[in-house]
Amino acid sequence: MFPYVEETFTNDEQAILRPYFTNIDQPVFALVNLPEVVKGALFARYSRSPKSLRRLFLDEFVEDLDLSGDLSFDATVGLRRAEELYERVFFEYGDDSVAQLGGVHLACEQASNVLTKILEWGRLMSYLEQSTRYLGYDARLPSGHYRYYRAPEILDSPLGARYVGDMDRLFDAYAEMLPTAQNWLAQRYPKQADDSDFVYRQAIRAKALDAVRGLLPAASLSNVGIYGTGQSYELLLLRMRSHPLPEARTYADMMLEELRKVIPSFLRRVDIAERGGEWSEYLASTSAETTKVVERLWPDAMIPDFEPSAPEVRLTDFDPDGEDKLLAAICFAASSMSDAEALRRVRLLGHDDKVALIRAYVGDRKNRRHRPGRAFERTDYRFELVTDYGAFRDLQRHRILTVEWQPLGTQLGYDTPAVIEEAGLSEAYDDCMERSTSLYEALSEQFPTQAGYAVSLAYRIRYILQMNAREAIHLLELRSGPQGHPSYRRVAQAMHRAIAEDAGHRAIAEAMIHVDHGSSDLERLEAERRAEKRRSGSVSGG
Repeated sequence: MFPYVEETFTNDEQAILRPYFTNIDQPVFALVNLPEVVKGALFARYSRSPKSLRRLFLDEFVEDLDLSGDLSFDATVGLRRAEELYERVFFEYGDDSVAQLGGVHLACEQASNVLTKILEWGRLMSYLEQSTRYLGYDARLPSGHYRYYRAPEILDSPLGARYVGDMDRLFDAYAEMLPTAQNWLAQRYPKQADDSDFVYRQAIRAKALDAVRGLLPAASLSNVGIYGTGQSYELLLLRMRSHPLPEARTYADMMLEELRKVIPSFLRRVDIAERGGEWSEYLASTSAETTKVVERLWPDAMIPDFEPSAPEVRLTDFDPDGEDKLLAAICFAASSMSDAEALRRVRLLGHDDKVALIRAYVGDRKNRRHRPGRAFERTDYRFELVTDYGAFRDLQRHRILTVEWQPLGTQLGYDTPAVIEEAGLSEAYDDCMERSTSLYEALSEQFPTQAGYAVSLAYRIRYILQMNAREAIHLLELRSGPQGHPSYRRVAQAMHRAIAEDAGHRAIAEAMIHVDHGSSDLERLEAERRAEKRRSGSVSGG
C-alpha cells in the first residue's frame, strides 16, 4: 500500500512543471532550472500555504517568471565530465569537502510530524516547515482523507480500522472546536477601530489555531522544504536508513531517488555496502545496544520519574565561572595575551570593570539580529524541558545547539490551553486526550515505534537543550517575542530567568535585551499590523 496521495495536473500544467521539478507525481521532488531566489521564495511561501509546492508554483509564481530562456538550457551538459572529476577527487583522495559544494532544494511533502523531526535533525541544512499556526487541519485531502499518515503496516493489521476511526474522530473534534474557539475569541477580544477586518481575522484565527493544535496527533502531515549540500544529504539519508521507523526508511529511498537526478555522484557512497551500508548498520546497532545495556542496568528506566508539579524548565548544568571565561575570551581576541593570562587578569577585575567590558563587547543592540561575537560561545547551559510536543517541535528546529529527546508517549500528561477552558471546551478536549492515550496504548505492544503517531501534540515530552550563550541569545530573544506561541514563550522566559538567577550569570542575561517577559492577548496582532503596513508601503521591510 502506497500511503501518499498522488497529485494530479492537467496536460498543460504537466508541461509547465516538468522542466523545473524532478517528478510531478511523488511526495518528494527536487527543484531544478530555477533561479536561487525563486527557489527560496517558493519555500518561504510554502511554510504558510496549504498548497503543495508544485501547485503553489503554478498558481502564484509562473505568471511572474520569464522562463523562455530555460528552453535552451541543458543541465546535463558537462555532467559526465564533472562526475568523473568528482569520483577521482573523492574516491582517490577522500576529500569530503567536495561534497559540500553542491546543494539541492528538496520538497518533502506528506511527512508525518514524527518524520519531520527526523528530517530536521542535521545542523548543516536549512528547513522551512508548514506551520500549524497559520494553516487549519479541518479540510480534507483530495482523496477525501484527513491529513494524517496512514502507516501501511498498521492499516494492514487488525488495528487498522481502529487507527483510522480514532484518527478521524480526533480530526472531527479539531474541525468542530476551531470555529467555536474563533467565535469565543472574537467576543473576548473585540476588533479595534484602527485594525482592518483582515488583520483582526488573521490574529483571531492564529490564536484559535494555537489553542486547538494540541488535538492534532503526531501522525498529522506536514510539508518541509529542505536545502542542503551533498554531504548533508548523505548524512541524513544514512541516519534515516538506520531508523527503526518504517516511514523514515521508505522516505529515505524516495529522497535518494530524486537527489540522484540532480547530484548523483555526491550520493554514490550511500549504496556501497562497505561505505554507506556499514555506516547505517553502525548507527542502528549502537542505538539498539545502548538501549539493551540501559535496560539491563535499570529495568525500571523506561518508567517516567516525572512529577506533575515539577517545573517545565530546569537548568541542570552550567559553568559557575562562565562569565569570567567569557570575559577572558573577549580580552584574548582584543589583545596579545595568552588565554590563561587573560583569564587570570579578568578574575582580578572588580564588578564595575567586568560590566563595562561586557557592555563594550555587546554594544548598542538596536534589534535582536545584532548579536555579540563568538566570545559568547565560551560558556554553555544544559536545560531539561518537559513541554507539550507542539512547543518541542518549534524549539527542536534550532540547529546550533544539542537536542536529545525521549520517546514520544502519553505518560507525562498533557497541557490544556486557557482558551480551551475559558471557551467551555475542556470536556471535549479531555475526551480527545483519552482517545489518543487509548490508541497509543493499543498500538504500543505490536507497533512500539509507530505508537507515537497516536499521541496528540498537547501531550508532554521530555528533552534536553544544550547551548552556548551566543545561541541562547538567539533562541530566547526569538522565542520570547510577543508573536510567539504561548507554550514556547513561557519556556524562553523561564530559561532566561534561570541563566540570570540559577546560574548567576546576570551580565550575560542582561546582554539579552530583546527577551520579552510581557504577555500578549492576541499574539499575532502586532505582527499582522506590521505586515499590513509593509503591504501598503507605509514602512520599509527589514
